Amino acid sequence: MTKFRTESDLIGDLQVPVDAYYGVQTQRAIENFRITGTKMGDYPAFVKAIGYVKLAAAQTNHALGLLPDTLLKPISEACKEVIDGKFDSQFPVDMIQGGAGTSVNMNANEVIANRALELMGYEKGDYPHCSPNDHVNQSQSTNDAYPTTVKLAVIMMNKTLIEKLQLLIGAFRKKGEEFADVIKMGRTQLQDAVPMTLGQEFEAFAANLEEEIARLQSNANLFLEINMGGTAIGTGLNAPKGYAKLCAENLAKLTGDAFVTAANLVEATPDTGSYVIYSSALKRMAVKLSKICNDLRLLSSGPRAGLNEINLPAMQPGSSIMPGKVNPVIPEVVNQVCYKVIGNDLTVTFAAEAGQLQLNVMEPVLCQSIIESIVFLERAIDTLRTKCVEGITANREVCLNMVKNSIGIVTALNPHIGYKNSTKIAKEALQTGKSVYDLVLAHGLLSKEKLDEVLDPKNMLHN
Repeated sequence: MTKFRTESDLIGDLQVPVDAYYGVQTQRAIENFRITGTKMGDYPAFVKAIGYVKLAAAQTNHALGLLPDTLLKPISEACKEVIDGKFDSQFPVDMIQGGAGTSVNMNANEVIANRALELMGYEKGDYPHCSPNDHVNQSQSTNDAYPTTVKLAVIMMNKTLIEKLQLLIGAFRKKGEEFADVIKMGRTQLQDAVPMTLGQEFEAFAANLEEEIARLQSNANLFLEINMGGTAIGTGLNAPKGYAKLCAENLAKLTGDAFVTAANLVEATPDTGSYVIYSSALKRMAVKLSKICNDLRLLSSGPRAGLNEINLPAMQPGSSIMPGKVNPVIPEVVNQVCYKVIGNDLTVTFAAEAGQLQLNVMEPVLCQSIIESIVFLERAIDTLRTKCVEGITANREVCLNMVKNSIGIVTALNPHIGYKNSTKIAKEALQTGKSVYDLVLAHGLLSKEKLDEVLDPKNMLHN
């Protein structure tokens, strides 16, 4: 049987599991916000971030003479244990909640206070000796601690996302090198265009995604401006002079990220512009990634009645009724993840717009949407790389035959026989089914030697 301890707050008394490091306000959040089923503790980077924020706050309060030595050591030790992931299970608050993040902030305050009490030899809940509000939350408000936590969490998660993206880019680039000699038809508007190599196509995938690294990093850098020390609405009430600047410096030293205090804390407290622009970078990457997956599905379509230029690794039977069918399930699932990220970006936009006066109370859904998008993209990128891209093979003969039989190669004749004659040859080839090669010779437009030179696919590739 679960044993309980009794804690109280503004609303009244409440039973909290006796072994829980969280307290009464976290317990209320558990009961009030059963929304997504996804808890703060499910995202270790989020818990780690709030551990850093609380540690920086404790160091700052101590330096400014507010927190005594007797409390700095246990609170700091508790914060470090939170940072190390020892208490992830003690952060059960739902990612979407009312209260502008108060439940998240108090969850951390309670866990750190109770662990500090334990380190000091007291029982959990013996708050006169170390209080979640008076000591762990000293000189802070949810309205500066929570957004700073979100920003740090995203900065950390962005680094991992970029690492995953670089691996996928490398996989596409490796395929580009492998397929460098595979001649194929390029297409515009799903119609034959001019020859290219399969290697060029895959190198383009790599280059297309590589652009996103700089975009993600530059947008994430906007999170380095924080409002710690602004407390409730940016006026700094209950925070001592010099707290904001020193706290940012301490957080920077702890994390290695160049945090700075916002120039105007009243402006910074309700501002969610950094969330909007970072989310837009996630959306942009998702759009590109989804387009690439569309291309992979098209290039592998068939195998008998489609393009069939490449083979994707077979991951599972494709039908409960059609024997032998294998579907491109990995690009399909990545497409769906990208749609989710695009939808999350719209949520971020609406939530950012919903800010009122000195606070945006919709920050929890901003946080949830961005963190979910990052995690989903990380997993999708890994899945695409390991279960699809690395195992792609080329159908070389299919690609070459399409070039030989394509009317699109007539474009290469323009400089030699003129656009009008080229159009005439293309039209006749379409109507008769004859090859461009045979028709040019039949009309005496070029000698065989010159035609062979012009229509050699390798001569139509200039880079």
